[in-house]
Amino acid sequence: MQFAFGAEWDERDAARRGDQRWLNAALADDQTRVLPIWRGKPHLLDGGLGWVTSDHAMLRHATRPFTYLGLVDGRAAFAADISGWEPEALDRAALAMFTDTSIQSHPDAERGAHFGELRLAMTALPAPEAALAATARALFNWHRTHAFCAACGQPSEVVMAGWERVCPACGAKHFPRTDPVVIMLVTRGNSVLMGRSRGWPERMYSALAGFIEPGETLEGAVAREVREETGIALRNIRYVASQPWPFPNSLMFGAVAEATTHAITLDDELEDARWVSREDMLRAWSGAHPDMLPARKGAIAHYLIGQWLAGRI
Repeated sequence: MQFAFGAEWDERDAARRGDQRWLNAALADDQTRVLPIWRGKPHLLDGGLGWVTSDHAMLRHATRPFTYLGLVDGRAAFAADISGWEPEALDRAALAMFTDTSIQSHPDAERGAHFGELRLAMTALPAPEAALAATARALFNWHRTHAFCAACGQPSEVVMAGWERVCPACGAKHFPRTDPVVIMLVTRGNSVLMGRSRGWPERMYSALAGFIEPGETLEGAVAREVREETGIALRNIRYVASQPWPFPNSLMFGAVAEATTHAITLDDELEDARWVSREDMLRAWSGAHPDMLPARKGAIAHYLIGQWLAGRI
């Protein structure tokens, strides 16, 4: 897998999410592993996830119930949201940055273990562990913003081991939200179209992207987003690959398309857009370009550009 979060682990084991007796027994088993998540950051240790036992002192801060992720190496695996814990000397400004480089270490954690930004860890983690962390983060994002029933407005409850919510007042069921997004590499001869959103880190450029609207096809969304953001018209739109992207809850559909026009007309969404030649893109990938950084490793944009540079798309 050449981009993060697309791998699978042993077994999602969805059939057991509703078996409360089995879940209780699993949580009482000292072989069961729990992944703490703090405000979207996974617990990390020695280049991998920092799993703990279900009775670990750190989990006293956890919101209940734990979320069942399935079987990992033959053992039950859960995730626990401990966002209620407040570290000492917390750098709130760092937490609000596009890429949070700060780390937080719980006083009860093993030496060297810490909570770290998933964007920074995604390529260092083993592929199945990156997918587990992304899944847990996405589920907790959803729970945090969907605590009330969309049908009647009353508080809803977590059921099915964290994979559903149900309203006790009206009986409505609610399921985790995933937003479909298109991300497209637009080519024209020896160049590709790169864009820069407002608020991004300095020199950061990437492929254009946008949400798919209701009643819209993937291909239609690709054409519309590129036209709206840059005024460029397209042809030969085709799907390449997809990536779950838990920042916060998207599924990215990667596509490639050919431009039929060249002039760029920016809308308010982008700070800049430019045609980048193959030679300049190679300079960016090597870190030698004076005003453009490559797309982040592990992201599907990086994969699409790499496939284009290699002549595969």
